[in-house]
Amino acid sequence: MKAKKLLIGISVVFLFLFLILPLVVVLTQALKNGWNAYVTTVTDEYTLKAILLTLQATVAAVVINTIFGLFAAWALTKFQFRGKKLIGALIDLPVTVSPVIAGLIFVLIFGRQSVLYPLLQKLNLKIVFAVPGIILATVFVTFPFISRELIPVLEAQGTDEEEAAALMGAKGFTIFREITFPHIKWALLYGIVLCTARAMGEFGAVSVLSGHLRGKTNTLPLHVEILFNEFHYVEAFSVASILVILSILLLVLRSVIEYRGKKKA
Repeated sequence: MKAKKLLIGISVVFLFLFLILPLVVVLTQALKNGWNAYVTTVTDEYTLKAILLTLQATVAAVVINTIFGLFAAWALTKFQFRGKKLIGALIDLPVTVSPVIAGLIFVLIFGRQSVLYPLLQKLNLKIVFAVPGIILATVFVTFPFISRELIPVLEAQGTDEEEAAALMGAKGFTIFREITFPHIKWALLYGIVLCTARAMGEFGAVSVLSGHLRGKTNTLPLHVEILFNEFHYVEAFSVASILVILSILLLVLRSVIEYRGKKKA
């Protein structure tokens, strides 16, 4: 009983110091100069552009990684082929590589010193210090989130139901829609929420590829950094509060999805 209370107490203290207290500080500092000043900051031209770019990169990353995650998870769990373990290891690569290093790698691949640069110029396609680079970096850092949520669920499901449906003449898409998808829909939603949260808060790789062009390539985290470096502390906390509010909403959504998923299971 004492051990139980001790563990609960340590957990509560840890959560308060490292989660609740920082969130409270951000929100209180954001409103330090009053509500009108807060509204002025969050509706500033550069803040709105940063919000729009963050949403654009997040939506692109979630859509791309959802499609890839479904295909990769289905292939790795339902089929046997050469290179299966290699593909599984490569999916986890973004987790092991520092986002800053990933950003530098993309600069080397698509920057002026790259062998691809003349081709990119001919195609009038700019990646480094442009929006495509921001999207590319966001996709990379969120790469494993959806597939890694789906793989354990599909492995636990097995292949018996799909094989039986195939023997009865069902087509591939019908099997996926009627048999596979109902088993993974909650895991898929959970992965999408995690991917969204990670994409909105990405800083390292995006910082390297963005060039910090205010109003053009600055996402919300980068905009917060610029305001903080310019000693506009209240404004920085005001913009950061947007991310805090979005994170709380995603946390609530994740909890609801997790609860519904367990209930269905």
